[in-house]
Amino acid sequence: MTATSKSRYKVGLSALLLSPQGGTYRQAGIHSYIQGILSNLPAEHPALGYTALVAAGAADFGSALRRRNVSPATRRPLVRILWEQFVQPLVCNYERFDLLHAMAFVAPLLAALPTVVTIYDLTFQKLPQNFRAANRAYLGLFARLSCRRAARVIAISHSTKRDVVQAYGIEDNRVDVIYPGLRAGMQRVEPRAVADFREQRGLPARFILYLGTIEPRKNLSVLVAAYKKAQLKDVKLVCAGGEGWMYSDVFRAVAELQLSRDVLFPGFVPEAELPLWYSAAEAFVYPSAYEGFGLPVLEALACGTPVITTTAGSLVEVAGRAALLCPPDDAPALADAIVRVISDAALREQLAAAGPLQAQRFCWPEAGKRTHATHLRALQT
Repeated sequence: MTATSKSRYKVGLSALLLSPQGGTYRQAGIHSYIQGILSNLPAEHPALGYTALVAAGAADFGSALRRRNVSPATRRPLVRILWEQFVQPLVCNYERFDLLHAMAFVAPLLAALPTVVTIYDLTFQKLPQNFRAANRAYLGLFARLSCRRAARVIAISHSTKRDVVQAYGIEDNRVDVIYPGLRAGMQRVEPRAVADFREQRGLPARFILYLGTIEPRKNLSVLVAAYKKAQLKDVKLVCAGGEGWMYSDVFRAVAELQLSRDVLFPGFVPEAELPLWYSAAEAFVYPSAYEGFGLPVLEALACGTPVITTTAGSLVEVAGRAALLCPPDDAPALADAIVRVISDAALREQLAAAGPLQAQRFCWPEAGKRTHATHLRALQT
C-alpha cells in the first residue's frame, strides 16, 4: 500500500491513556505527550483524516480532530488491556481505518492493519524491580511484539530509541525520534504573583523543589540523603507530586534521617500551578535513575529555575548545557551540586538565563508535524 494510491486515508489514534478531566499528576508524562500530539495534528488534511479514540470524560485536547469516546471502564487497567486487544480491532474495522497509531506502548496484536507505536521508555526492562510483576510481564511481552510488527515506531528521545533498537532488535531506520514540546504558559512568573502564591501555600522563603511522581526510579531516597549531607541552613526540600507505587521507602528515609520538619510533601500539583511552583523554588532537583524524556526538567528550565539532574537516560538530551549534571545514585555528588547552586548566586543567574533558551528547542507544533510525517511514511510501507 502506498500513500498515493488512495485520495485520503483514515488514521485512528489510540489515546486511552489521555487522563480524565481533573486527573492526577501520576499520568502527567504520557498524558501530556498524547495531549500535545493530538492538539498539533492537522484536523483537515488532503491525505489523512484523524479519529482519536479516547475514554469517555477524557481531557480536552483543544483540536478539531474527530473524537470517538469509548467506555469509561477502559480506565481500569485490565479492562483497558482487554478492550485494546480484542475490541479495538473491531472498532478499526468498523471505522475503516487504514492505519492505527497506538500512542502508549502497545498495539492490538489482532489488528489487520498497519500500526505505529509510541514508546516513552523501557523502565520496565531497565529497572524491573520497580514494577509489579504483572505490569512488567505485560509490557515486556506486548511492547516487544507491538514494536516488531509495527510499520514504524516513535521514540520520545534518542536514548529511548537506542534502548528500543537494542532490546527489540528492530531496524534503526524504522524508529523516529519525536521530542515532546513545552506546555503553553510554562514560563517564569512575575515576583509579586510568586510572593502571593508562597503566602497562600505557606511555602518556606527558600526551598529546593522536586516535582514528579513519588516512586522508586525517581531516586528520591538519594535526594533526601543528599539534602541531609548538604546541611543547608534555612533551605527546605519540597517533594511535590502524586504517589505512584512502592513509595514508602521515601517516607521511611525522611523519618530515619530525622528530616520530617525539613522535607515537605504537598502532594498533587494542578497543572495551572506548575509555573508558580517552579518560579518559587531556589533550585529544581530531578535525581531520576532513568527517564525516557523528563518533562519536569524541561518545564523547570523554561521557568528559569536553576536545574540539577542526572546523566541517566534522556536527561542529558533535555538539559543540554543548561543544568548541572551528576551520576544517578551518587548522593555525595548530588549534595555537592546542591550546595554549589544554593551558595553561588552567579551560578544561579547563569543557569536561570540558560534554561529558557534550552527549552525553546522543544515545541509541540514541530512534534505534531513530525508525527504526521511518520504516519505518511507508515502508509508507504
